[in-house]
Amino acid sequence: MAQIIETPAVDWTRFEQARASLGANLLRVLGYFREDGGKAVTAIEGAMRMKDVVAMIGPADLLRSEATQIGAQGVAELAEEIEFQARDCLEWHQSPDSLLEPVVQLRAVFNETVAAFDNETNPLSVRKPGAGRASDLAGNRMS
Repeated sequence: MAQIIETPAVDWTRFEQARASLGANLLRVLGYFREDGGKAVTAIEGAMRMKDVVAMIGPADLLRSEATQIGAQGVAELAEEIEFQARDCLEWHQSPDSLLEPVVQLRAVFNETVAAFDNETNPLSVRKPGAGRASDLAGNRMS
């Protein structure tokens, strides 16, 4: 049974660790995440329309690993759920209908995450002193 992800879109501690370890390469990795992740989300959506669980597994696995690397926790958890449920559907010869909710949710969480990363890494972004990141604020959970 699919469940709604209640995790913040970004694990900012993990993101800062990635920033520290990647240094100047962070922007390149974020660009890959935007491009490859967007393609993976589109592939997962297309596979869902075709009810092709095999075609969901690879993109979900790729998206999960890329998202985990940079702290895109909400995307990583949804991609993992999709990947594992798709594997179960394949093994048990079941329809992927139970994946509809997380697949639909994936696009919104991916877009929110990319926007949060853009806001965090854009030097022209206006930040108010003392204001927390949007996903750090209480009550700003995925629903």
